Amino acid sequence: MFLYTEISPFIFSISVFLIWISFKWISSKSKNKRNLPPSPWKLPFIGNLHQLGGSLHLSLLDLAKKHGPLMMIHLGSVPMLVASSAEVAEKILKTHDLVFCSRPHLKIPNAIFYGSKDIAFSPYGEYWRQLRSIAVLHLLSNKRVLSFKKVRDEETALMMKEIGESCGSIVNLSELIVSFTNNVICRVALGKTYHGLKFKNLLARMMGLLGVLSIGSYIPLLSWVDRLSALNYRTNEVCRELDEFLEGVIEEHITQRRETNDSVCGSDEGQDLVDILLDVQKENAGGFIVDKDSIKAVILDIFAAGTDTTSTNIEWVVSELVRHPRVMRKLQQEVTDVANGRSMISEEDLDKMKYLKAVIKETLRFHLPLPLLVQRETTQDVKLMGYDIAARTPVVVNAWAIARDPAVWKEPDDFKPERFLNSFIDYKGLHYEFIPFGAGRRGCPGIQFAIVVNELALANLVYKYDLALPNGKGGEELDMSEMFGITVHKKSPLLLVATPRF
Repeated sequence: MFLYTEISPFIFSISVFLIWISFKWISSKSKNKRNLPPSPWKLPFIGNLHQLGGSLHLSLLDLAKKHGPLMMIHLGSVPMLVASSAEVAEKILKTHDLVFCSRPHLKIPNAIFYGSKDIAFSPYGEYWRQLRSIAVLHLLSNKRVLSFKKVRDEETALMMKEIGESCGSIVNLSELIVSFTNNVICRVALGKTYHGLKFKNLLARMMGLLGVLSIGSYIPLLSWVDRLSALNYRTNEVCRELDEFLEGVIEEHITQRRETNDSVCGSDEGQDLVDILLDVQKENAGGFIVDKDSIKAVILDIFAAGTDTTSTNIEWVVSELVRHPRVMRKLQQEVTDVANGRSMISEEDLDKMKYLKAVIKETLRFHLPLPLLVQRETTQDVKLMGYDIAARTPVVVNAWAIARDPAVWKEPDDFKPERFLNSFIDYKGLHYEFIPFGAGRRGCPGIQFAIVVNELALANLVYKYDLALPNGKGGEELDMSEMFGITVHKKSPLLLVATPRF
């Protein structure tokens, strides 16, 4: 009896160990039987992190050239699927869209957007479906976009006036474009402009953080690196300042509505996006509760998507026009013919400007604001192009690589707007060789709003002014080096001399 009681725990422990070893072996054999996508050789512990440089989209393209348009890389212990061709993108964004439509838990966006209560980073589910439906119906519908026409007209005129007051001196066009887009978004979203440098810096810090790779998210044992680098501190500070600002904005709106007895409620006249979201919150339609954090998160979405990417695109368009005088002259001829002597281009004129649209499309292809689409995550196991992809696998679509693919685009590294004239290819998510705004369920719902801001500003800018580098420099001397983050900015400011054309 004594022997039995002393030995049985030992035997039990050995048995458990042997069962565990057997399970791991069987699991390993099962895993090896799965047909996984090709993967670069990886290092223990860090995976392929050592092969990823500052320009992530370029690093991934280099790896894809060796391992194919569908490959698996490893960030620490986290496997990530990378798509680098239009064919693979179509399978992910269309054929298997429902399987690939969720979002992984990302540390920094989760902190900034109140636990991912926004539209862009929220995981797929009923909450996201309801919130996106509200955005499409109430915030970004054709009717709502048209309701903000006056704002766009006024802010465009103000930017033209400010450029005109430069009197032939050097203009920091990058700064003016950022202020212009910021003012448009502020008035549309918040009801008034916020000119302070502190506010602009806060938005810039937010966008900077969204482009940072959190080491602790992929290698938990190295979470201390995020603390040591002050990433955690900077994230917390930005979140605190953003929350204080948004709290003040919402309380100001609530006070105004109370004082006017909600007279603006339910009316398009004079409403901004905060008013609209407060109306939705009050109506509680369908039992879906929009709390204050959801309102704040959606407003931050509008700023992240509307300010940074829009200003970046306008800046790149002007830069390419300066570098390509032939394109500039052709565009100026078009807008001048359409304007027919009027002092400003109106939104009603934009549909007549085919070359303007081609220039914007080519710039979006050549300088994608978001070269890597926002990460997706699989909702279940799926077979993709013969490979086995497990549930909850993060997925990245390298839209930049697709837009420069020589198998799809003739002379892809040349800036040629003419390629889009008489072409059916558009940016609305139906042509997978050109997806600057994404596609499928998680495609950007604000395309129309963004494009009309771009077109109106650019049409008036080239109509009213000749733009050139200072000191007689030629366009080929313009510094086009890039600064990488979640969006790709021009590294040096766009300093030009603007001369009135009339």
